[in-house]
Amino acid sequence: MNAAFDITRLPRPFDSELGAETRALVPSASAEVAELLAGTGGSSPYLKGLITREAAWLPEALADPETALEAVFADCRAMAPDQLKPGLRQAKRRVALLTALCDLGGVWPLERVTGALTDFGALCADVAIKSEIAALIRRKKLPGMTEADVETAGGLTILAMGKMGAHELNYSSDIDMICLFDETRFDPDDFYEARQGMVRATRNMCALLSDKTGDGYVFRTDLRLRPDPSVTPVAMAMEAAERYYESLGRTWERAAYIKARACAGDIAAGERFLAALRPFIWRRHLDFAAIQDAHDMRLRIRENKGTGGVITVPGHDMKLGRGGIREIEFFTQTRQLIAGGRDESLRLRGTVEGLAALAARDWIPADVAATLTDHYRFHREVEHRIQMVHDAQTHRMPQSEDGIARVACLMGRDPAELQSEIRDRLTEVHTLTEGFFAPDAKPAAAPALPEGLDEAVIARWPTYPALRSARGAQIFDRLKPDLLARLARTAKPAEALLALDGFLAGLPAGVQLFSLFEANPQLLDLLVDIVGTSGELAAFLSRNAGVFDAVIGGSFFDPWPGGAKLQQDLEALLAAEGDYETQLDTTRRWCKEWHFRIGVHHLRGLIDAEAAGVQYAELAEAVIAALVPCVEAQFAEKHGAAPGRGAAVVAMGSLGAGRINAQSDLDVIVIYDPQSDEGSEGKRPLATRPYFARLTQALITALTAPMAQGRLYEVDMRLRPSGNQGPVATSLASFTNYQQNEAWVWEHLALTRARSIAGPADLIADIEDLRRAVLSGPRERLQILTEVANMRARIAAAKAPAGVWDAKTGPGRMMDIELVAQAGALLSGSGARDVATGLDGAVACGWLDAAEGTRLAQAYRLFWSVQTAARLLSAKALDTAAIGEGGAQFLCRSTGFETLQGLEQDLEDSYAACRAMIDGALDREGANGADE
Repeated sequence: MNAAFDITRLPRPFDSELGAETRALVPSASAEVAELLAGTGGSSPYLKGLITREAAWLPEALADPETALEAVFADCRAMAPDQLKPGLRQAKRRVALLTALCDLGGVWPLERVTGALTDFGALCADVAIKSEIAALIRRKKLPGMTEADVETAGGLTILAMGKMGAHELNYSSDIDMICLFDETRFDPDDFYEARQGMVRATRNMCALLSDKTGDGYVFRTDLRLRPDPSVTPVAMAMEAAERYYESLGRTWERAAYIKARACAGDIAAGERFLAALRPFIWRRHLDFAAIQDAHDMRLRIRENKGTGGVITVPGHDMKLGRGGIREIEFFTQTRQLIAGGRDESLRLRGTVEGLAALAARDWIPADVAATLTDHYRFHREVEHRIQMVHDAQTHRMPQSEDGIARVACLMGRDPAELQSEIRDRLTEVHTLTEGFFAPDAKPAAAPALPEGLDEAVIARWPTYPALRSARGAQIFDRLKPDLLARLARTAKPAEALLALDGFLAGLPAGVQLFSLFEANPQLLDLLVDIVGTSGELAAFLSRNAGVFDAVIGGSFFDPWPGGAKLQQDLEALLAAEGDYETQLDTTRRWCKEWHFRIGVHHLRGLIDAEAAGVQYAELAEAVIAALVPCVEAQFAEKHGAAPGRGAAVVAMGSLGAGRINAQSDLDVIVIYDPQSDEGSEGKRPLATRPYFARLTQALITALTAPMAQGRLYEVDMRLRPSGNQGPVATSLASFTNYQQNEAWVWEHLALTRARSIAGPADLIADIEDLRRAVLSGPRERLQILTEVANMRARIAAAKAPAGVWDAKTGPGRMMDIELVAQAGALLSGSGARDVATGLDGAVACGWLDAAEGTRLAQAYRLFWSVQTAARLLSAKALDTAAIGEGGAQFLCRSTGFETLQGLEQDLEDSYAACRAMIDGALDREGANGADE
């Protein structure tokens, strides 16, 4: 025997006489193969019968099992229709015998054994259904179909489910299938006749495979996993099935579709159907509610099958019993359901593959994955030995000593040692998986309310939308004692309770979120921290609770990845989405998670206001840069590709300076270069100017439109040439002429912060060259400073500060200092965008002295810290009386002050000092008080 049949283990004959008889059936076998045959036939009456019938074929097959298997498959594909019934049964005998011997002898690992059985099952289904479809076409029973449609089974696809879908068929398995047909292949008037034909073909296929004849059977078939099997036909239209899953699909069906695979018939149609079903199978958010569903399923199976008792090896169900195969599969599939919507690497059909992927992504410990994998493979081998004895569709260990001894002999093991090992393995599997599924028991009596919490507030919770469903209320009742205990440990429990009350009142639904908290109780601390500190962030959470997914995604508290990496990640996500609307919703969901991350990091002191500002800006840039190509591609489908070099998005204001806060609008303009093109070429071509105007509007809509996942940003385009009166997009030639010949001084001041963030690289470079050329040109100093003075006066007349906590608007505050910095950049011709460098420019050109520049820069950092913290606490003007103890502590921590009183006094002093410095600097130049 050559290396192709490398025996690594041997069974022992339970009945030595039967073993000797089996050995004699293949006299040419080597001593080792003869021992394998004796152990097999001496313990399994079924396999002895197969060896008897296939003795002449066996020596050549064992010489090269892989080649022998391929030959069997090839023979099946070449069979004439009238030979399928006996021919497939002979093939089944040979495949069953070959895989059994390769399994028992350790020639093939478990995955190769189950893979061979699965591939044979798919082949049989494919050959059988195409034969039936061909017969219907010949008899004109499938309207519109011809011989050319046989290869795709007339649009009928067979989805392999369960173990067949995962390439995990056991030795005596049913094949679970769902048969669907593509109704679009038929004229609507022919639908009912076509469906009747597909139903007939499906029934005939099942009979061909499962009927017992003198030659045996091929596979038992099971079609009960289809939608509502008690009332639906055995072959359904894909559209009807899709509607069912969208409206009525249940968690167990989602779990079943993890393993679904188009295996026969029209493979392409099956793959399209599964692609359309992805949103049903893989939820967008982490789905911890699936744990309870899976737990309930396990309990129902135990109750219906009587497999819930204590672990005793005789009679134990290795599949459904405690610690059995199904426990491992449920554990794996449930985790996949929880996280697979966010992480495509978890969308694997196989149990062993799934465990490895979950460990690689830190959803389960690596040692747990390794242990369960080892137990799973062992359980499957035991299951195979049980079934090999009599080709019985059973997963139960025998009750009798002789029965157990037969299984032990097939494994080459001592019966007592085998039973002990099985018991230990079942117990460990049960221990590892049960704690994951079983929720904490509901306390018999409600615990005493912690001191400092108002019972009247808690009493109104059941009236909130998130707690009206029985399931949501049940999960929350299990959470409530721990949640209230955490509230009681805060500095101001009553205050924190009211904040939590507001959060719960705003939740539209609770099952998913409460399930997430139950599975990840550490999130309760974060929730309490947020609701007790930032009312704005808490309100955001009520509307977007799915952002908590990011917290347990594994990298939430990692260092900031930077704008380039963010853009790269978002582009990869969008590339995987073919639908434009889905791309927009995906962008919104992704952006919200990162926006939330920045806010939490700032709230918890992991980053300061400076870093938060940069991160908010880099996030916005990444969103625009990744989204612009999607908008352009969508627009081009109707109107053709952009003329010339296309368009660039230029950030202005704070975004251009690379620093915004949690509530910032985005100031942008769009500049395009059509070169010599007069318009686009597409289905509905447009002239250059309307093309880019409408493209810009499409981009604004993509950023601002409220969708299922909300909106991204508010956009302000008033800094474009001629403001709101000008076109929304400006050509490069017009922009150049305007900036060189027509722009007001204030527009050149605004240009100091302009920065291109999306568009063709050469166009971006040209815009930057123009900006630097304009800013470095000769300047009339008094004219610039006079305009600064006039702008200050106009701003002061238009909008008064909203109190001491409004660090942005008013004399001596942020906008005032930013104006000085822009003037400094313009006077020095430096092209600087940030405030600090602009102030340095004001000092370098002699307008400010060094002390004034330093003082203004220090004050601006304080004002920025106040403004950034305030916008995280509230979208409105900050009211320190309403932000609570947590908000006050955050504001102080963000600015480095011990008390709010101290911070307030310093702000007032700084405003006054900065105003005086700026007034004085303008007076020295003779600019203050000048006419416009």
